Amino acid sequence: QVQLVESGGGLVQAGGSLRLSCAASGSFFGINVMGWYRQAPGKQRELVATITSGGLTNYKDSVKGRFTISRDNAKNTVYLQMNSLKPEDTAVYYCNGGGTTWTYGDYWGQGTQVTVSS
Repeated sequence: QVQLVESGGGLVQAGGSLRLSCAASGSFFGINVMGWYRQAPGKQRELVATITSGGLTNYKDSVKGRFTISRDNAKNTVYLQMNSLKPEDTAVYYCNGGGTTWTYGDYWGQGTQVTVSS
């Protein structure tokens, strides 16, 4: 069993940066793909970025060049560095584990709110 806990959300002005962290407990090493998803009010949850245990990454087109996903297997932690934030990035961001490069797995964190003001 794996538990995921996100942190690092908050309120930031457009153009600013935030770094999200996802700390995993349990059998983290058994999970190949970790990812970040987000859900804005009234919208479906969508993939933001994924990373394999070997470091291969995948991004939603609208965040390419602005967001960077990384992973520290020694610390059982996944990060999402978000730069040049836009109001349309406002959402609850969720950490996910156990899926594939394009689909989510069974393990979810509780979510962290990111709000970008214009």
